[in-house]
Order: sequence, then structure tokens, then C-alpha cells
Amino acid sequence: MAKYVALVDIRTSVQNAQDLVSTWGDIRLEFEEFGVELDGSFAVLGEYDFLLIFEAPDRDTAFKAGIAVERHGMDMQTMEIIPMADFAGLVED
Repeated sequence: MAKYVALVDIRTSVQNAQDLVSTWGDIRLEFEEFGVELDGSFAVLGEYDFLLIFEAPDRDTAFKAGIAVERHGMDMQTMEIIPMADFAGLVED
């Protein structure tokens, strides 16, 4: 499976942090339905609110994950990532 990192920004104001936690639970369930494995989720200080690291079987499934997050009132910028060892192999060719 390909690995992705996503920067997430909340579009609406959050009145209750517990609601936000519940939303992430819903998103996690949707990811599982698509066959997406969430490797990590982090709150971020700075321009974005959250960072996600996940694996998806293919690019189309990664798009579905992004759409699922956006349905919950968040913007998601997704990027495919590869391990440095794989990158080094590409550079050597």
C-alpha cells in the first residue's frame, strides 16, 4: 500500500472539543470502510490544525479518504510519501 501524509485545517469554529474527538472517530470508521489504515494523527501548532499519516491501497482510495474528511467540515491537503531508502534508489538510477 502507498503511504500518505495529509495536512488538515478545520473550516468551522469548534465550540466543543469533545465533538471534534467524536468527528475523528467517525472519520476513522470511514477510513476503515475504504481499506485505509490510519498510522497516526497529530494536533499541529501552526498553519494547519492536524497531520494524518495513512496507508491506502491506491490513489483513488486516498482521494476517497480526503473527501470523507472534507465532508466533516475540514480541508485536507494530501501528499504521497516514500521512505528515504526508496528515494535513494530512485536517485541512483
